[in-house]
Amino acid sequence: MEVAIMGAGISGLSCAITLERYGITPTIFEKRNSVGDRFVNAESMFNILNRPVKDCIPYISKNYNLDLKPIDKIDKFFIHSKNVIGTIVGEIGYTNVRGRHENSYENQLEKQVKCNINFNSTYEYEKLCKDFEYVVLATGDGEYASHLGNYNCNLTSTIKGVTVQGEFAKSNPHVWFNYEILPKGCAWLIPFSEKEANLVIAYPDYPDNIKLDLNDIWEKFYSLACKNLDQNFKITDNFEITRYMMGICNKPKIDNTYFVGNCFGAISPGLGFGQYTSILTGIYSAYDICGFRNL
Repeated sequence: MEVAIMGAGISGLSCAITLERYGITPTIFEKRNSVGDRFVNAESMFNILNRPVKDCIPYISKNYNLDLKPIDKIDKFFIHSKNVIGTIVGEIGYTNVRGRHENSYENQLEKQVKCNINFNSTYEYEKLCKDFEYVVLATGDGEYASHLGNYNCNLTSTIKGVTVQGEFAKSNPHVWFNYEILPKGCAWLIPFSEKEANLVIAYPDYPDNIKLDLNDIWEKFYSLACKNLDQNFKITDNFEITRYMMGICNKPKIDNTYFVGNCFGAISPGLGFGQYTSILTGIYSAYDICGFRNL
């Protein structure tokens, strides 16, 4: 059985590992030169969002034989509003790192894949459809699904983030909701070591937001974050994403093509919401290819 996976992110690699477990060797095509060839980005997996599963990392390991090591367990989550700082305490979930970091989920999953990954690939979907029996679209965004008329884009958003150096508790992420600075948006800080963290803002591209100046918004929030955490952060890296598509596929499969991860619409631009679902879409597409349709 000839299966092509377009994209070597967490959903594409989860699909490949599952296929291999059932005797199918896929061919993976990745346009970048490594699985984590993008900015370093710290994210979170909150157990309450993955109900009825109560503890997502052990569940993934036990039920799907995917081994993921997070940065830390979250035991305290800080929520900043305009005037008040609240906290949630307990076994909330996990933090993890994505991108080119050596301990990113992408790099962890790559070590569990046996098949070769074709990096710097210029293979287009139209060619894969002709050359393979099945194609799994795992490109990390909704663009291909949209071009194929299979994506309902509800809105787009603007995202700007940096890596900062400071003093952090790895188990304590922060989130901000302050519409005077971030209209209808939010911001977050997630540590991925005791000395480094990601600081990110995201807001929807509503008509009244498009006219706003991103750099002005960023400077105001950055000053607020430094004040709230009583630190003068040093920026070591940065990234910016415009018109990030948010939505969901109309169908998870069309003909011989599966839509997984963000091609399916699993990820939301906030704290890493949707990573668990993204992994599951890769696994379930592999199950369907293998013929396990009654699971």
